[in-house]
Amino acid sequence: MTPTERLRDIMVRLRDPEGGCPWDVEQTFATIAPYTIEEAFEVADAIDRGDMGELKGELGDLLFQVVFHARMAEEQGLFAFDDVAEAMSAKLIRRHPHVFGDEAAKADGPAQKLRWEDIKAAERAGKAQHGVLDDVPVGLPALHRAAKLTKRAARVGFDWPSVDEVFDKLDEEVAELKVEIAAGDLDKAREEVGDLLFVVANLARKLGVEPEDALRGANAKFVRRFGFIEAELAKGGRTPEQSDLAEMDALWNAAKVAERA
Repeated sequence: MTPTERLRDIMVRLRDPEGGCPWDVEQTFATIAPYTIEEAFEVADAIDRGDMGELKGELGDLLFQVVFHARMAEEQGLFAFDDVAEAMSAKLIRRHPHVFGDEAAKADGPAQKLRWEDIKAAERAGKAQHGVLDDVPVGLPALHRAAKLTKRAARVGFDWPSVDEVFDKLDEEVAELKVEIAAGDLDKAREEVGDLLFVVANLARKLGVEPEDALRGANAKFVRRFGFIEAELAKGGRTPEQSDLAEMDALWNAAKVAERA
């Protein structure tokens, strides 16, 4: 029995209504979906940290999610794990005619990526997804989805000519947010914050930056620098609650200097 076959066999036993795990038996596609998303992020986190040992484990957790969904589908007579693998194989072959067919490869990676997008567009047309934005998944992280939406729209010409226009829009959205905050209209301020974030995601796309990755990096930097503040305060037997903003801000700046050294 191969490792994959063993994993599938374990999933069958876990889902057995007679002798399986009650929690696993109760799960549905909808209840498992959040765990699938979480596991994908944990894979990305292990990659960001360069922890290959952790990456192996996280990829296993993600694979288990695929096996879990496939097993539930098999129970309902929809499809099985082998069908998932076969569909993926067919898609990879279809989207790489320069490798598996007679089409010549493009000159470089970006050009080949554009060809990939053309093939995907043809697939959407074949599935009656005629809207440009039809198949951008709603369940994606919001910043990532914003970047994909603007990228898809840009492919049909709905895009600012340069980064300068994006900065102009960014200034406009900041001004509108300030107006709503001053007016005390929190509902409209919330909407303006969304508009501001959407423009930031668009700016990231124009710069060739994945906004989700950029924000994840900023989060890690914040955690690292705040940890420096806590460590420095701890040397004097104190906690952040026993400090003040001025002191912590000075320590924050010290953390930035230490990172540059």
